[in-house]
Amino acid sequence: QLARIQTDSVVEMLRELYPELRFEIAVAMSTTGDKILDTALSKIGEKSLFTKELENALERNEVDLVVHSLKDLPTSLPPGFTIGAVCKRENPLDAVVFHPKNSGKTLSLLPEKSVIGTSSLRRAAQLKKKFPQLEFRDIRGNLNTRLKKLDEKEDFSAIILAAAGLKRMGWENRIGQLLSPEDCLYAVGQGALAVEVRAKDQEILNMVSALHDADTVLCCIAERAFMKRLEGGCSVPVAVNTMLKDGQLYLTGAVYSLDGSDSLKETMQTSVNYPQQNEDGPNDDVQHVGITARNVPAQAQEAAESLGVEVASLLLSKGAKHILSVARQLNDAR
Repeated sequence: QLARIQTDSVVEMLRELYPELRFEIAVAMSTTGDKILDTALSKIGEKSLFTKELENALERNEVDLVVHSLKDLPTSLPPGFTIGAVCKRENPLDAVVFHPKNSGKTLSLLPEKSVIGTSSLRRAAQLKKKFPQLEFRDIRGNLNTRLKKLDEKEDFSAIILAAAGLKRMGWENRIGQLLSPEDCLYAVGQGALAVEVRAKDQEILNMVSALHDADTVLCCIAERAFMKRLEGGCSVPVAVNTMLKDGQLYLTGAVYSLDGSDSLKETMQTSVNYPQQNEDGPNDDVQHVGITARNVPAQAQEAAESLGVEVASLLLSKGAKHILSVARQLNDAR
Protein backbone atom coordinates (compact mmCIF):
# COMPACT_ATOMS: atom_id res chain seq x y z
CA GLN A 1 0.00 0.00 0.00
CA LEU A 2 2.80 2.42 0.86
CA ALA A 3 4.65 1.62 -2.37
CA ARG A 4 1.45 2.33 -4.29
CA ILE A 5 0.85 5.64 -2.48
CA GLN A 6 4.45 6.69 -3.22
CA THR A 7 4.13 5.77 -6.89
CA ASP A 8 0.79 7.58 -7.19
CA SER A 9 2.30 10.74 -5.68
CA VAL A 10 5.12 10.77 -8.24
CA VAL A 11 2.74 10.09 -11.13
CA GLU A 12 0.51 12.92 -9.89
CA MET A 13 3.46 15.36 -10.03
CA LEU A 14 4.35 14.18 -13.54
CA ARG A 15 0.73 14.57 -14.72
CA GLU A 16 0.73 18.17 -13.52
CA LEU A 17 4.00 18.88 -15.33
CA TYR A 18 3.05 17.02 -18.52
CA PRO A 19 -0.74 17.12 -18.93
CA GLU A 20 -0.41 16.03 -22.56
CA LEU A 21 1.15 12.68 -21.60
CA ARG A 22 -0.61 9.59 -20.35
CA PHE A 23 0.90 7.79 -17.38
CA GLU A 24 -0.08 4.25 -16.62
CA ILE A 25 0.80 2.44 -13.43
CA ALA A 26 1.35 -0.83 -15.18
CA VAL A 27 2.40 -3.26 -12.54
CA ALA A 28 2.49 -3.73 -8.83
CA MET A 29 5.17 -6.30 -8.08
CA SER A 30 6.29 -8.31 -5.11
CA THR A 31 10.03 -8.37 -4.49
CA THR A 32 12.33 -10.75 -2.63
CA GLY A 33 12.17 -8.50 0.43
CA ASP A 34 8.37 -8.57 0.39
CA LYS A 35 8.22 -12.35 0.15
CA ILE A 36 10.71 -13.41 2.83
CA LEU A 37 9.01 -12.19 5.97
CA ASP A 38 10.28 -14.65 8.55
CA THR A 39 13.90 -13.49 8.35
CA ALA A 40 15.46 -10.23 9.55
CA LEU A 41 16.31 -7.94 6.62
CA SER A 42 19.92 -7.77 7.74
CA LYS A 43 20.18 -11.58 7.45
CA ILE A 44 18.87 -12.06 3.91
CA GLY A 45 22.05 -10.46 2.68
CA GLU A 46 20.79 -9.56 -0.78
CA LYS A 47 21.88 -6.05 -1.80
CA SER A 48 18.94 -5.28 -4.07
CA LEU A 49 16.31 -6.82 -1.84
CA PHE A 50 13.44 -4.59 -2.88
CA THR A 51 14.63 -3.56 -6.30
CA LYS A 52 15.83 -6.44 -8.47
CA GLU A 53 12.46 -7.56 -9.86
CA LEU A 54 11.56 -3.96 -10.64
CA GLU A 55 14.86 -3.39 -12.44
CA ASN A 56 14.27 -6.51 -14.54
CA ALA A 57 10.99 -4.99 -15.76
CA LEU A 58 12.83 -1.72 -16.53
CA GLU A 59 15.48 -3.60 -18.48
CA ARG A 60 12.86 -5.45 -20.53
CA ASN A 61 11.19 -2.10 -21.37
CA GLU A 62 7.98 -3.27 -19.67
CA VAL A 63 8.06 -0.09 -17.58
CA ASP A 64 9.81 3.27 -18.11
CA LEU A 65 10.31 4.35 -14.54
CA VAL A 66 10.24 2.78 -11.10
CA VAL A 67 9.49 4.60 -7.84
CA HIS A 68 11.44 3.49 -4.76
CA SER A 69 12.11 4.65 -1.23
CA LEU A 70 15.65 5.94 -1.74
CA LYS A 71 16.85 4.14 1.38
CA ASP A 72 16.07 0.78 -0.32
CA LEU A 73 18.40 1.51 -3.24
CA PRO A 74 21.99 0.28 -3.03
CA THR A 75 24.72 2.93 -3.45
CA SER A 76 25.91 1.20 -6.64
CA LEU A 77 23.16 0.54 -9.15
CA PRO A 78 23.46 -2.18 -11.80
CA PRO A 79 24.95 -0.95 -15.10
CA GLY A 80 22.39 0.71 -17.36
CA PHE A 81 20.28 2.23 -14.59
CA THR A 82 20.28 5.58 -12.83
CA ILE A 83 18.23 7.54 -10.33
CA GLY A 84 16.74 10.18 -12.60
CA ALA A 85 14.93 12.08 -9.86
CA VAL A 86 15.05 12.49 -6.10
CA CYS A 87 11.84 14.15 -4.91
CA LYS A 88 11.58 16.61 -2.04
CA ARG A 89 12.26 14.79 1.18
CA GLU A 90 9.54 14.08 3.70
CA ASN A 91 10.54 14.21 7.41
CA PRO A 92 13.56 11.84 7.60
CA LEU A 93 13.30 11.14 11.35
CA ASP A 94 12.32 7.90 13.04
CA ALA A 95 9.04 7.74 14.94
CA VAL A 96 7.78 5.66 17.86
CA VAL A 97 4.30 4.16 17.59
CA PHE A 98 3.04 2.94 20.96
CA HIS A 99 0.71 0.10 21.83
CA PRO A 100 -2.70 1.70 22.64
CA LYS A 101 -2.20 0.93 26.36
CA ASN A 102 1.00 3.05 26.35
CA SER A 103 -0.61 5.99 24.60
CA GLY A 104 0.79 9.32 25.78
CA LYS A 105 4.09 7.82 26.97
CA THR A 106 7.62 8.24 25.60
CA LEU A 107 10.34 5.57 25.42
CA SER A 108 11.90 6.79 28.66
CA LEU A 109 8.56 6.40 30.50
CA LEU A 110 7.96 2.77 29.48
CA PRO A 111 8.30 0.13 32.22
CA GLU A 112 11.62 -1.72 32.42
CA LYS A 113 11.98 -4.71 30.04
CA SER A 114 9.30 -3.33 27.70
CA VAL A 115 9.77 -4.86 24.24
CA ILE A 116 10.30 -2.52 21.29
CA GLY A 117 9.93 -3.85 17.74
CA THR A 118 12.28 -2.78 14.95
CA SER A 119 13.77 -4.58 11.94
CA SER A 120 16.63 -2.08 11.75
CA LEU A 121 20.07 -2.77 13.26
CA ARG A 122 20.73 0.99 13.06
CA ARG A 123 17.75 1.88 15.23
CA ALA A 124 18.34 -0.94 17.71
CA ALA A 125 22.05 -0.12 18.15
CA GLN A 126 21.39 3.54 18.93
CA LEU A 127 18.36 3.00 21.14
CA LYS A 128 19.88 0.11 23.15
CA LYS A 129 22.62 2.48 24.22
CA LYS A 130 20.20 5.28 25.08
CA PHE A 131 17.52 3.11 26.71
CA PRO A 132 19.37 0.12 28.23
CA GLN A 133 16.26 -0.75 30.31
CA LEU A 134 14.27 -1.66 27.16
CA GLU A 135 14.43 -4.80 25.03
CA PHE A 136 14.60 -4.70 21.24
CA ARG A 137 13.19 -7.42 19.01
CA ASP A 138 12.85 -7.96 15.26
CA ILE A 139 9.51 -7.17 13.64
CA ARG A 140 9.00 -7.62 9.88
CA GLY A 141 6.23 -7.02 7.39
CA ASN A 142 4.88 -3.94 5.66
CA LEU A 143 3.51 -0.99 7.66
CA ASN A 144 -0.02 -2.41 7.83
CA THR A 145 1.27 -5.76 9.10
CA ARG A 146 3.54 -4.22 11.72
CA LEU A 147 0.86 -1.91 13.09
CA LYS A 148 -1.53 -4.86 13.26
CA LYS A 149 1.04 -6.93 15.17
CA LEU A 150 1.50 -4.03 17.59
CA ASP A 151 -2.18 -3.29 18.18
CA GLU A 152 -3.67 -6.76 18.26
CA LYS A 153 -1.08 -8.60 20.33
CA GLU A 154 0.68 -7.88 23.59
CA ASP A 155 4.14 -8.77 22.21
CA PHE A 156 5.36 -5.20 21.75
CA SER A 157 5.04 -2.06 23.87
CA ALA A 158 6.00 0.09 20.87
CA ILE A 159 7.54 -0.14 17.41
CA ILE A 160 9.92 2.19 15.58
CA LEU A 161 9.08 3.22 12.01
CA ALA A 162 10.11 5.96 9.60
CA ALA A 163 7.96 9.04 10.16
CA ALA A 164 7.80 9.57 6.37
CA GLY A 165 6.01 6.28 5.72
CA LEU A 166 3.46 6.91 8.46
CA LYS A 167 2.81 10.38 7.11
CA ARG A 168 2.35 9.16 3.53
CA MET A 169 -0.11 6.51 4.73
CA GLY A 170 -2.11 9.19 6.54
CA TRP A 171 -1.26 7.71 9.96
CA GLU A 172 0.57 10.71 11.38
CA ASN A 173 -1.77 10.62 14.38
CA ARG A 174 -0.15 7.31 15.43
CA ILE A 175 3.25 8.97 15.98
CA GLY A 176 3.70 9.02 19.75
CA GLN A 177 7.25 10.36 19.72
CA LEU A 178 9.58 11.70 17.04
CA LEU A 179 13.18 10.69 17.68
CA SER A 180 15.49 13.66 17.24
CA PRO A 181 18.94 13.14 15.67
CA GLU A 182 20.31 13.32 19.25
CA ASP A 183 18.25 10.20 20.07
CA CYS A 184 18.61 8.37 16.78
CA LEU A 185 20.38 9.34 13.56
CA TYR A 186 18.41 8.21 10.52
CA ALA A 187 19.12 5.92 7.58
CA VAL A 188 20.86 7.06 4.39
CA GLY A 189 18.19 8.46 2.04
CA GLN A 190 15.37 8.02 4.57
CA GLY A 191 12.23 10.01 3.72
CA ALA A 192 13.19 10.63 0.07
CA LEU A 193 11.59 9.04 -3.00
CA ALA A 194 13.76 8.04 -5.96
CA VAL A 195 12.70 7.52 -9.56
CA GLU A 196 14.89 4.93 -11.27
CA VAL A 197 15.13 4.93 -15.07
CA ARG A 198 17.26 3.48 -17.87
CA ALA A 199 20.45 5.56 -17.98
CA LYS A 200 20.44 5.81 -21.78
CA ASP A 201 16.77 6.81 -22.08
CA GLN A 202 17.30 10.53 -22.66
CA GLU A 203 13.64 11.33 -23.16
CA ILE A 204 12.52 9.78 -19.87
CA LEU A 205 15.56 11.16 -18.05
CA ASN A 206 14.73 14.66 -19.27
CA MET A 207 11.13 14.27 -18.23
CA VAL A 208 11.70 13.04 -14.68
CA SER A 209 14.58 15.40 -13.93
CA ALA A 210 11.99 18.15 -13.39
CA LEU A 211 11.07 16.32 -10.14
CA HIS A 212 14.50 16.78 -8.57
CA ASP A 213 14.57 18.77 -5.34
CA ALA A 214 18.07 20.32 -5.30
CA ASP A 215 18.49 20.38 -1.49
CA THR A 216 17.34 16.78 -1.13
CA VAL A 217 19.64 15.70 -3.98
CA LEU A 218 22.71 17.24 -2.33
CA CYS A 219 21.91 15.82 1.11
CA CYS A 220 21.30 12.35 -0.32
CA ILE A 221 24.44 12.38 -2.50
CA ALA A 222 26.50 13.15 0.62
CA GLU A 223 24.73 10.41 2.61
CA ARG A 224 25.06 7.79 -0.15
CA ALA A 225 28.75 8.64 -0.72
CA PHE A 226 29.33 8.22 3.03
CA MET A 227 27.65 4.81 3.00
CA LYS A 228 29.44 3.69 -0.15
CA ARG A 229 32.88 4.59 1.22
CA LEU A 230 32.10 2.60 4.37
CA GLU A 231 30.72 -0.28 2.30
CA GLY A 232 27.71 -0.27 4.59
CA GLY A 233 24.36 -1.90 3.87
CA CYS A 234 21.40 -3.04 5.94
CA SER A 235 23.62 -5.64 7.64
CA VAL A 236 25.56 -3.00 9.59
CA PRO A 237 24.48 -0.05 11.75
CA VAL A 238 25.38 3.09 9.76
CA ALA A 239 23.47 6.34 10.37
CA VAL A 240 23.44 9.97 9.23
CA ASN A 241 21.98 13.42 9.69
CA THR A 242 22.31 16.14 7.02
CA MET A 243 21.39 19.78 6.94
CA LEU A 244 21.67 22.50 4.30
CA LYS A 245 21.85 26.03 5.59
CA ASP A 246 23.05 29.23 3.92
CA GLY A 247 24.84 27.36 1.12
CA GLN A 248 26.62 25.07 3.62
CA LEU A 249 25.97 21.34 3.68
CA TYR A 250 26.51 19.65 7.05
CA LEU A 251 26.83 15.87 7.35
CA THR A 252 26.96 13.90 10.57
CA GLY A 253 27.85 10.27 10.01
CA ALA A 254 28.12 7.47 12.54
CA VAL A 255 28.79 3.74 12.85
CA TYR A 256 27.77 1.50 15.75
CA SER A 257 28.42 -1.91 17.17
CA LEU A 258 25.27 -4.10 17.27
CA ASP A 259 24.63 -3.37 20.95
CA GLY A 260 25.51 0.31 20.57
CA SER A 261 28.33 0.13 23.16
CA ASP A 262 30.95 1.03 20.58
CA SER A 263 30.41 3.94 18.21
CA LEU A 264 32.12 6.63 16.17
CA LYS A 265 30.50 9.85 15.05
CA GLU A 266 31.79 12.88 13.15
CA THR A 267 30.34 16.04 11.60
CA MET A 268 31.86 17.97 8.71
CA GLN A 269 30.63 20.68 6.36
CA THR A 270 31.27 22.02 2.87
CA SER A 271 30.04 24.85 0.68
CA VAL A 272 27.58 23.83 -2.04
CA ASN A 273 26.92 27.38 -3.12
CA TYR A 274 27.65 27.07 -6.86
CA PRO A 275 25.77 28.53 -9.82
CA GLN A 276 24.18 26.27 -12.40
CA GLN A 277 26.38 26.25 -15.49
CA ASN A 278 24.97 25.51 -18.89
CA GLU A 279 27.36 22.84 -19.98
CA ASP A 280 26.21 21.13 -23.10
CA GLY A 281 27.41 17.74 -24.01
CA PRO A 282 28.09 14.38 -22.41
CA ASN A 283 29.25 15.88 -19.08
CA ASP A 284 25.62 16.44 -18.15
CA ASP A 285 25.03 12.83 -17.33
CA VAL A 286 27.70 12.21 -14.75
CA GLN A 287 26.27 9.97 -12.04
CA HIS A 288 27.00 10.71 -8.41
CA VAL A 289 26.47 7.56 -6.33
CA GLY A 290 23.84 6.44 -8.80
CA ILE A 291 22.06 9.80 -9.14
CA THR A 292 21.85 11.78 -12.39
CA ALA A 293 20.76 15.32 -11.50
CA ARG A 294 20.86 17.51 -14.59
CA ASN A 295 19.36 20.59 -12.98
CA VAL A 296 21.59 20.69 -9.91
CA PRO A 297 24.99 22.44 -10.27
CA ALA A 298 27.68 19.86 -11.04
CA GLN A 299 30.20 21.45 -8.64
CA ALA A 300 27.67 21.33 -5.81
CA GLN A 301 27.11 17.61 -6.47
CA GLU A 302 30.86 16.99 -6.48
CA ALA A 303 31.26 18.87 -3.21
CA ALA A 304 28.43 16.85 -1.61
CA GLU A 305 29.96 13.57 -2.75
CA SER A 306 33.41 14.58 -1.47
CA LEU A 307 31.90 15.51 1.89
CA GLY A 308 30.38 12.04 2.28
CA VAL A 309 33.67 10.36 1.35
CA GLU A 310 35.62 12.61 3.76
CA VAL A 311 33.38 11.93 6.75
CA ALA A 312 33.56 8.18 6.06
CA SER A 313 37.35 8.30 5.62
CA LEU A 314 37.71 10.12 8.92
CA LEU A 315 35.64 7.44 10.69
CA LEU A 316 37.66 4.68 8.97
CA SER A 317 40.89 6.29 10.17
CA LYS A 318 39.51 6.10 13.72
CA GLY A 319 38.61 2.42 13.55
CA ALA A 320 35.18 2.25 11.88
CA LYS A 321 36.21 -0.73 9.76
CA HIS A 322 36.77 -2.84 12.87
CA ILE A 323 33.41 -1.84 14.43
CA LEU A 324 31.58 -2.65 11.18
CA SER A 325 33.33 -5.96 10.50
CA VAL A 326 32.59 -7.16 14.06
CA ALA A 327 28.96 -6.03 13.64
CA ARG A 328 28.76 -7.90 10.33
CA GLN A 329 30.23 -11.12 11.81
CA LEU A 330 27.94 -10.98 14.85
CA ASN A 331 24.93 -10.35 12.66
CA ASP A 332 25.85 -13.28 10.38
CA ALA A 333 26.21 -15.52 13.42
CA ARG A 334 22.86 -14.56 14.92
